[in-house]
Amino acid sequence: MPDVELPSIGAPATRALASIGVTRLDQLVDHSEDELLALHGFGPSALRILNEALGSEGLSLRS
Repeated sequence: MPDVELPSIGAPATRALASIGVTRLDQLVDHSEDELLALHGFGPSALRILNEALGSEGLSLRS
């Protein structure tokens, strides 16, 4: 899979992901919804956007 950038999810959520080393969409598959939602600045709206983007690439978050 080519490097796919993260969709626009807002600066706080983007910074929260960067704090755990996630800068590309494919890196999200190593993380669960609960893990992401526990990040400061990351909320349900960002999660929904990322889940949609992952689904369009045939990927999903870890269960």
